[in-house]
Amino acid sequence: MKFLAVHPSPLMYTRVFLRLEPLGLELVADTVRRLGHEVYLIDLQVETHRDFVRVLDTWRPDVVAFSLNYLANVPEVIDLAKAAKDRLPESFVFIGGHSASFTADELLEHGEGKIDAVLRGEGESGVPLLLQALAEDRQNLHTVPGVTTLDGTGPQPSFVPGLNDLSPARDLLRQRRKYFLGMLDPCASIEFSRGCPWDCSFCSAWTFYGRSYRVMHPDKVVEELQKVREPGVFIVDDVAFIQEKLGLEIGEAIARKGIKKEYYLETRGDVLLRNKDVFRFWKQLGMKYMFLGVEAIDEEGLEKYRKRISLSKNFEALEFARSLDIMVAINIIADPDWDHRRFQTIREWCMEIPEIVNISINTPYPGTESWLTESRRLNTRDYRLFDIQHAVLPTQMPLEEFYAELVKTQKVLFTKHMGWTAVRDALSTVAGQLVRGQTNFVRSMFKFDSVFNPQLQLADHRLPVQYRMAPPPPSRQRVDAKSIYIHQPLGRRSRQLDDASERFVDAGRSGSVL
Repeated sequence: MKFLAVHPSPLMYTRVFLRLEPLGLELVADTVRRLGHEVYLIDLQVETHRDFVRVLDTWRPDVVAFSLNYLANVPEVIDLAKAAKDRLPESFVFIGGHSASFTADELLEHGEGKIDAVLRGEGESGVPLLLQALAEDRQNLHTVPGVTTLDGTGPQPSFVPGLNDLSPARDLLRQRRKYFLGMLDPCASIEFSRGCPWDCSFCSAWTFYGRSYRVMHPDKVVEELQKVREPGVFIVDDVAFIQEKLGLEIGEAIARKGIKKEYYLETRGDVLLRNKDVFRFWKQLGMKYMFLGVEAIDEEGLEKYRKRISLSKNFEALEFARSLDIMVAINIIADPDWDHRRFQTIREWCMEIPEIVNISINTPYPGTESWLTESRRLNTRDYRLFDIQHAVLPTQMPLEEFYAELVKTQKVLFTKHMGWTAVRDALSTVAGQLVRGQTNFVRSMFKFDSVFNPQLQLADHRLPVQYRMAPPPPSRQRVDAKSIYIHQPLGRRSRQLDDASERFVDAGRSGSVL
């Protein structure tokens, strides 16, 4: 069987600051290949729709699988799925991925019969079952775990047995040098753990995985890192190094093998403070960048997003991160209620600190608690605007003024960290990239004004909408989390956490703010 795996085009933010390899789709591709099928992977972040059509016409796949992790890609994926079905009527077309898992029924409705199925949950577990049913009992696909068709929905998806059994098919990407993350150019991606045991109201990582948390063995981490040719590596874990012992064991295994890379990782402030020795060690191993999801600079904001960490602890974590002498990036969530004064306060605060600051807009997503509890009405149901760079909730200021303030703030921060002064300070790094023919980071410096533009963002709201999101249900104050889980929560046994780490997570979730 010929299996075509498709990753959609880049989103607004990624056109400037990063372009990540499609690790999840690579893992699914390798799973399918090990079943004995032929696999072709096309990434529309670096290839074109014309390339996609060419593959359909010349390779003629039996199965066309689309990865849909981001809601803003929904219209593109639906159109491509319809195009695939029109050109190859006998092919089996399905969609999987994070956002697809929370919107399965509406995707099928938009597909108008040309999308055969939506696969919810982990692809490495669900795709083998789907392909087996496709070969043996196509009429009953809707009974397969994780599968939704127009005939019905199967049982909840199952977890992949273990992360140690997975390996990404990195060789299927033909343009690996085009993946980068800031100044890590080129940059590969790797997974050390999967899932998140916390429950932030704006996030759907924990609802997707049922609050499970699984880890990769240090020996497997080393095995995968040895296959990575790129000098830069993005550790994609939702929260890196929750457990001190495991973080040190992975680091020691890497050190023994003499692996030299530059790393970018994401973690929480409370985890950073709890496991300082781990992060000091990883600084020695090559950790160059760290991302902290601060989200707010006041207690009210932290409570709103249920971060389970106090403002003082967040600032203490920033101080420790600075002491590591690495580049630290943080995220601040801009609420549509912000006025001119609030934006000015944020700009002044951001200019006083050394960290790179990213501003994203508060956006309720299907699969998050905020999707069910947000009392304000959506001002759009256009999937394309759900990219954390467009306001989908009513703004206190006129929308044009809100975007002007947002972009003004982003421009100030961009100039501070990615302007010519920043390049001068990192001249040796940039020169090395250019000598190797790597121009992703340098090119990104010239793209800001053409991507982040208030008039363009306003114009996006005026575009005709072919596919409208299903409206959220009536808002409610309390939500039964089990009602939005994709994978069935299995409690403590689904979390590979030592007892001390489990108590640490539970202390935060119970309201004992650290």
